[in-house]
Amino acid sequence: MTTTESKVLDINQIKEYLPHRYPMLLVDRVIDFELGKRITAIKNVTVNEEFFNGHFPHKPVMPGVLMVEAMAQTAAILSFMTMNVKPDANSVVYFAGIDGARFKRPVEPGDQLKMDVEILRVARGIWKYKAVGSVDGKIALEAELMCTIRANESATQAAPAPAGQQ
Repeated sequence: MTTTESKVLDINQIKEYLPHRYPMLLVDRVIDFELGKRITAIKNVTVNEEFFNGHFPHKPVMPGVLMVEAMAQTAAILSFMTMNVKPDANSVVYFAGIDGARFKRPVEPGDQLKMDVEILRVARGIWKYKAVGSVDGKIALEAELMCTIRANESATQAAPAPAGQQ
């Protein structure tokens, strides 16, 4: 990537790197990245999110697990871009671990969750990241995430054999 190329991804470009779709697609825009190093993305949190119906009706708060998921999705985008590949029906990104997750403030409707993710290391197919989510410059959550990319066994088992190899 040259310095003149955009370091912003819109929602359609994000969907090329993530298999998630509504209501589980939790990254709205990538605003900056450096391949192999770091990425910054945002999630615009609106009262129309399905989870607010039950979490909590009297005080809507974005569930912590979904904030961590949004950061993991951001990390997955960086990993696929770094490897210069796009996922297909045969690849799935799984959590391998979540360490040191700390929630510092609630994320509510109207907030913009900014997610900064940095690759700490890649070893034996496990990617480790430092992830920080913030709202208005104040840390909302932080964690170290570990993920791995694996073949989707159900997709490979369900796929018919090529002609002549049945």
